Amino acid sequence: MRKYLMAAAMLFCTAPAYAAYPLFTDDTGTQGAGCWQVEFNTAFSRSSETEGGVSFKEREGEATTVFSYGVAKRMDIVVGLPYQWYQNREDQLVTADESGIGDMTVELKWRCFEEEKNGFSLALKPGISLPTGDADKGLGIGRVTGGAVLIATKESGPLTLHANAGYHRNAYDRDEDDAASNKDIWSASVAGEYALSEKLRAVADIGIETAEEKGAQTHPSFIVGGLIYSVTENFDFDLGIKGGLNDAEPDTTMLLGVAARFN
Repeated sequence: MRKYLMAAAMLFCTAPAYAAYPLFTDDTGTQGAGCWQVEFNTAFSRSSETEGGVSFKEREGEATTVFSYGVAKRMDIVVGLPYQWYQNREDQLVTADESGIGDMTVELKWRCFEEEKNGFSLALKPGISLPTGDADKGLGIGRVTGGAVLIATKESGPLTLHANAGYHRNAYDRDEDDAASNKDIWSASVAGEYALSEKLRAVADIGIETAEEKGAQTHPSFIVGGLIYSVTENFDFDLGIKGGLNDAEPDTTMLLGVAARFN
């Protein structure tokens, strides 16, 4: 059960596509009709704790390819497919070691409101997760799930702020898990971008979500700091560090990615 809860947390936190990686908070920006964006994002995390004289270590990672296509000026369809791996150790004994394709996500982002004069906009992003991963190995959920995120963005000179409020239907509703798992997962986060120069942006992010385990007193929360460097107008390189603010999140996660846009 420990293995599957860890894998599910990784899926929920990293599978969706985010417009300004390494941020986990999405923005209202869309590609524009007929335009493409291709992203390759990676995450490497580790956690450790000692309990009863036994050392527990968890390492996990994900490499996700994300395709975004502008079906209209204010609407994108976004498809993401992750490759995941994880390993658990108790002292020197490996108790879990798996890797493979995870669950595919399909999302639709619609920028439903925009005030260009004030730099404020709203977007709605519903999506589903398809069971393309091996659930028996903890690399997928094993069924279709869904959720939605409400996104707000405010631009003011070199500073841009984003806020998200999301809901996700927890897939752990099998008989053996029903009593122990929350079915409704809520999340909230805020992020900021600051233009240090024409090519370089500093980014920060903080968020929280409902714990998977019913009755849990600690809800996973995180903080992210990073940089986005625009090599050209249509090619970005980004990096960041995500830190867990409590024991429900991995201690440290390294985030690296690239994004390319095509008209």
